[in-house]
Amino acid sequence: MNRFRITTSTLACSLLALLACSNTDNSVTPSTTGSTSGTTSTTVSVGTGVPDVFKKIYGATSITTDGVYVYIKTTGMPDHKSAYYPTSNSLYESFTGTTFGGNRFSKNPNSISAQNFTFKIPLNPKAATTHTATNLGAIGVSLNGVPFFNQYAGPNQPLRNEIVSFDQWWGHPAPTNEYHYHVEPLYLTTVTATKSSLLGFLLDGFPVYGPEENGTTVSNASLDAYHGHTHATAEYPNGIYHYHITSTDPYINGSGYYGTAGTFSK
Repeated sequence: MNRFRITTSTLACSLLALLACSNTDNSVTPSTTGSTSGTTSTTVSVGTGVPDVFKKIYGATSITTDGVYVYIKTTGMPDHKSAYYPTSNSLYESFTGTTFGGNRFSKNPNSISAQNFTFKIPLNPKAATTHTATNLGAIGVSLNGVPFFNQYAGPNQPLRNEIVSFDQWWGHPAPTNEYHYHVEPLYLTTVTATKSSLLGFLLDGFPVYGPEENGTTVSNASLDAYHGHTHATAEYPNGIYHYHITSTDPYINGSGYYGTAGTFSK
């Protein structure tokens, strides 16, 4: 999802914040990497009481909380170049090489366009008594505001036929023009962060980390049925359950949410 794209919805949100958002007391302006792959930085409107860890979601237009849930609004626009941007967009970049898994890139017919996403996730996530399956569509949000999708191209349909359409940063747009990641968000793990960094959150509020931990590649075998485990991380020194992205199916999430999922709306 400098690295940010300023859209009409972003400006509108900023205006509303000035006129009516009484719960907004500060803002976060993320630093830029200087990479030629991204855009320029913009300001995220942050409400009162939002924990610092959620302020890492630099691709949000606003982040607020009611004390029970965190509300993350994004346009879903990736902050990196892609063959799926319209050619008139400065982030358009033609791509004909190999993509995820060494597949030859085959562009799908969709394009990237700005959305109006709201991710409502628990402020203090807890393990669910009954674990529910992830749905098709957004199951979480990455740091650049782009949604995470699960390991399926359709109902119980594996990704093998879709993988060829992932762009150079391993994302692609749906028929609704919603850009998303099913697998490792390569721009985040190689440009804006690292392979072991926090990469976002699933809708149940538990964090998602990269494919490495303490200098070692994480394997599916080291994770539980939901594709995670519990211990301390840089952001949670007292320990927390967290997911890891891996290079093989199920990539981000396994047999459903570890916690009770919030909602996604657009």
